[in-house]
Amino acid sequence: MAKLKYTKNELKRQKDDLKRFTRYLPTLILKKQQLQLEIIKAGHAIDEIEEKIKKLTISTNRWVEVFAENVGIKNFIAIEKVHTTEENIAGIDIQVFKKTDFKEREYSLISTPLWVDFGVEVVKKASSFKIQVELLKKKQSLLAEELRITAQRVNLFEKIKIPQAHENIRKINIVLGDMQTAAVVTGKIAKRKIEQKCISV
Repeated sequence: MAKLKYTKNELKRQKDDLKRFTRYLPTLILKKQQLQLEIIKAGHAIDEIEEKIKKLTISTNRWVEVFAENVGIKNFIAIEKVHTTEENIAGIDIQVFKKTDFKEREYSLISTPLWVDFGVEVVKKASSFKIQVELLKKKQSLLAEELRITAQRVNLFEKIKIPQAHENIRKINIVLGDMQTAAVVTGKIAKRKIEQKCISV
């Protein structure tokens, strides 16, 4: 850490720093709050989608028990493309799910059971849900890292930079005040000596 200089220039620099820190701190606090809120919202969205997956799995399991024949339904369908948009949250670019394109393999409507069409739709839904959860978890992870950095900066400003600038300004003011007092006293002594010389001449 650089040694504190007890000069008017240093006093101005410390005051400018303090002004900058106090101006920037509310923005950082706001960013921290926004990130915390977005992480919570992403968590709720994950919970909602995972609940949908659970319900879909329960309803499908009941249905599969009736139609126990395994036709390898996953072989009829594959993910072709995942469409996303980009959203900026507190300066972080986040991928947001839009839709999933699937590539369906043609299958015989005669040789496959009637329920295969429904099964293909279930696989599509489940796959889209899982992709949404993955993207939301990635969003949470990116925002959590940014929150960590932002929280560190808030702490740095609140607990170190701002109190330090206040303390430095206080110290410089004391030293400059003492120097000014000393200069006045020295000036008076010098004046008295000059006056005494003039009288004695």
